[in-house]
Amino acid sequence: MNPESNITEYKREHPTSIERMEKDVVAFLNSEGGTVYFGIDDNGDILHIPDIDDLQLKLKDRIKNNISQPALDYCKITIEIRDSHYIVVLTIQAGWEKPFYLKKYGMTPKGCFKRAGSASEPMNAGEIESIFAKRVRNSLKNIPSPRQDLTFRQLNIYYDGKGKVLNDYFLLNLKLLIDDGKFNYAAYLLADENDNSVKFAKYADDTRADLISNEEYGCCCLVKIFERISDRLIAENTTFTKITMKRRLSRKLIDTAALREAVLNALLHNDYANFSYPKIEFFSNRVEITSMGGLPYGLSEEAFFSGASNPRNQELMRVFRDLGVVEELGSGVPRILKAYGKEVFQINESFIRVTLPFTKDFEATVLKESPGEVPHSCLNLGINEKKILALISGNPNITAQELSRDIGISERSVRYILANLKQKNIIHRKGSDRTGSWEILN
Repeated sequence: MNPESNITEYKREHPTSIERMEKDVVAFLNSEGGTVYFGIDDNGDILHIPDIDDLQLKLKDRIKNNISQPALDYCKITIEIRDSHYIVVLTIQAGWEKPFYLKKYGMTPKGCFKRAGSASEPMNAGEIESIFAKRVRNSLKNIPSPRQDLTFRQLNIYYDGKGKVLNDYFLLNLKLLIDDGKFNYAAYLLADENDNSVKFAKYADDTRADLISNEEYGCCCLVKIFERISDRLIAENTTFTKITMKRRLSRKLIDTAALREAVLNALLHNDYANFSYPKIEFFSNRVEITSMGGLPYGLSEEAFFSGASNPRNQELMRVFRDLGVVEELGSGVPRILKAYGKEVFQINESFIRVTLPFTKDFEATVLKESPGEVPHSCLNLGINEKKILALISGNPNITAQELSRDIGISERSVRYILANLKQKNIIHRKGSDRTGSWEILN
């Protein structure tokens, strides 16, 4: 078992431990987040907890009533089994509204704490003042929506699909109103109609010189935007097959879990307060997912890569968690690291970019295969013919209608080019026009 550290604390199930827990929660909120395990002593021994349900209620009540809010929004209480005993796990994200404090003492050295190694220590007056001054007050919940005639039919449908009801108080519960009762920017992003959009571009090669298609997914609820983008990614991230002398190789162009998490993180952690939006770009050898704004205040790169969760847009995160889109706190980055490593991340003050390379030997570079794998006739093709080949390589099931949309030419022109490519024995249609697929001939 790992020892106590700046992100880990062990507690016995004892009234004194529960009282001290409040100080640790404040310290984790003001630092980089962490986890408190109840039912484990300082030596790592598992202890029996008489009443698991009662302990969970006590923890929730103390956090809600004794710590400045929205502390409870950054906390998650779960149960685990260790050595045939139940333990209670309190996971705390780094808070956005720093400094957090014990209500009893207010924003003073007696009420504000930080993590120093495995201990929770008081903050001095200078630290408290500095953190408060640096706190970003223009969070989504404090920015008025540019429109006040918002409706939430789509959001209601998503909640209803999860067996949850948005009652008359959902605007307050989800923090979609500013103090004067008007809709805030989080409400705007979750509304049925808005001007929010995610850019989706596709290029013919590994540069931005030859744009194949340029689309926008938006003007609706952010949950629906993620759903539509996910459908598009499924189509783009097809299974590629390569037949060798010995066996048939099949694999995805991009790791599915890593791609999903990269897009989800871009949507949820984008700096919408500056009215900028994420973008997704497909090249012939990689996909780049860019979110605007660097790391949230108080989150170091080390903590970011360790899986510490400090969501920039807490209101959006709450909704996506309610709907089961986000599974665990801080699970996204570790999934990307597991598949690709740190080198795929580019982090600066202006943006975070994740570059996921295509699986080797399966790059969608029809015109960059080794000699002999592409017919010689491909070398003299026109630009639209090359674009169609690139799109077919990326998605053999693509339709003439989709090709027309992506390239920006008429469907009649697409069918003419396809017929010409078939006549030159460059492509072949397998199956019917409705259910078949394209094959690029070697």
